[in-house]
Amino acid sequence: MKELLERIAEMPRFLEDAVESAGEEELGARGPGETFSMREQACHLRDVEREGYLLRVRRILDEDVPDLEGFDGAAVAAARDYNSQDARTAARDFAIARAEVVSILSRATPAQLAREATIFGKRITLSDLAAMIDEHDRGHREEIESLSPMESR
Repeated sequence: MKELLERIAEMPRFLEDAVESAGEEELGARGPGETFSMREQACHLRDVEREGYLLRVRRILDEDVPDLEGFDGAAVAAARDYNSQDARTAARDFAIARAEVVSILSRATPAQLAREATIFGKRITLSDLAAMIDEHDRGHREEIESLSPMESR
């Protein structure tokens, strides 16, 4: 769990570095296969962290086997017009929410990490949710790297 927490704690710095290294035109450029632009990546990560992962972590700790809702990132992106938002502010807000998630997970006891919830009809633990966050980050890192003018990280 320690290595996983270190990886997810690093994601905000990775995003901030990518956003800072991009010019205004690069922030809005879509990626291969019409993946999110850098601006959309920042907004998506912010929203899924605040309204998805942070909420799920809290519910798993506060409720008995909650039924967690999915997060339709594409629908949220369209409804909130991510391309009209500021990527740097979104990256900063993502970092704030992620710090809270990491803080909660780092203080969780083994019993708390074993607490369960259901999502998409599947039973998971808080520990499983942390692994899901890490996997989500991995996918977005790859997409961001395909967009980013930053040198190889």
